[in-house]
Amino acid sequence: MTEKLLRPLRTRPWPERWLTRVLGAALSAAAYLLCLPWDLRNRPETADSPVETTPVTGLGVVFLVLILLLLAAYFGHRDALAWPLLLVAVPPATLLYVSLRTHPGPPDGFANAWPLTWAFFTLLGAAGVLVVAAVARQFRADLVDEELILAHHM
Repeated sequence: MTEKLLRPLRTRPWPERWLTRVLGAALSAAAYLLCLPWDLRNRPETADSPVETTPVTGLGVVFLVLILLLLAAYFGHRDALAWPLLLVAVPPATLLYVSLRTHPGPPDGFANAWPLTWAFFTLLGAAGVLVVAAVARQFRADLVDEELILAHHM
């Protein structure tokens, strides 16, 4: 069973490939929603404060990063290098965009900073996913070589 879960997706039938990919994208979106919950009732901490309350915690961000990096490693190991970017980085970036776009910012000039915030975190996430996927892909080559050696000696 483990061997089937770690084989390159290109060797699997197309329904299994696409189901695995859809499941990966759903998992990355679900991780974002679970780790960074949305609270549309954000309100100022005090009457004069520009800082709002938020349900986002540092631990939630750490868990999100770990989950996304694990998904990136898994899909980097199993699929072509572009797929982890599409499956792992794009769903959270899209949800972050929607969250920042729909959330009313403070009344001062920082309300227009959300595009820069979104771009920064999207690029940071995409770079992390690509690096982890590329490293995981290197281990796939080692496993494939070992399988060929073992098959040849049997």
